[in-house]
Amino acid sequence: MLIQITNLILQVFVSVIAGACLLRCYLRWLAFNLGSGQSKSIGSYLLPLTNWITVPLRHVTPSIGRFDTASFLAAYLLVLGKVIAQSLMLGMGSSIAPWLINAFFDLLDLGLSGLIGLVFVNVILSWVGAGSPIQYLTSLLVEPLLTPIRRIMPNMGALDLSPLALLLGLQILQIVLNNLK
Repeated sequence: MLIQITNLILQVFVSVIAGACLLRCYLRWLAFNLGSGQSKSIGSYLLPLTNWITVPLRHVTPSIGRFDTASFLAAYLLVLGKVIAQSLMLGMGSSIAPWLINAFFDLLDLGLSGLIGLVFVNVILSWVGAGSPIQYLTSLLVEPLLTPIRRIMPNMGALDLSPLALLLGLQILQIVLNNLK
């Protein structure tokens, strides 16, 4: 029972912090200004949550174009730490290669789960909170993924099925990923 409780706490902590690091990386890719001085921006929440791990890594790993390697590496290291801790708690092997591979798959799964959540939030907010700042942000995050799908799918007028197609694709990717793992 104690192992399960510890595992739950570890999973939640790592999911929140590593997810925030992935979001920071994605926002940087989209050239979004996190603006640490703005009071109600996403940066005012994201930066304090992730700076403790990304800032030191920024001194070691420079960004590659718009790709924020420090944020991505921070997310990977957090997930790797979780995988190692879980393996040691369960008395599993102490080989580094499986830890590295499992951490990579867990990070991809975390990213896919985050995107699925964003799509759901964006769809719900487009119905009930259209025009709100959070709906604008979720739309900004999801639109680059929906645009190529909208080019392929036929126009159904007021009915936009592209979020459904994106959700289906993301869930198929999760199934494939979990089977590879």
